[in-house]
Amino acid sequence: MSEDAQDVVLIVEDDESIMFVLGEYLAGLGYRVLKAINGEQAFEILATKPHLDLMVTDYRLPGGISGVQIAEPALKLRPELKVIFISGYPQEIHDCNSPITRNAPVLAKPFDLDTLQEHIQRLLA
Repeated sequence: MSEDAQDVVLIVEDDESIMFVLGEYLAGLGYRVLKAINGEQAFEILATKPHLDLMVTDYRLPGGISGVQIAEPALKLRPELKVIFISGYPQEIHDCNSPITRNAPVLAKPFDLDTLQEHIQRLLA
């Protein structure tokens, strides 16, 4: 498969062990994986990478920024971008009243990797 044919997934997660597991799992499924541990890195990737298909983002991130606060401007720049939220506190995502959270999948940590894969396949179909 050529690099251009791969779906590109940005993972935004500050927990190194979760980042590692998600990155390895998604790369093993054939996705091209980009990683950011905070909002600053996520915005840098969003600004410099011409092609992204999906963002999997934690809600609580260091520096006082949330995954929703990354997703909102990202979707303005890239309306075709798909988003999945992950959180140990999923109710916070629903309570933030962002229009994005009404349609994006929200997975409560810990979640089954097969469930993540099912959501990704559905979003990228």
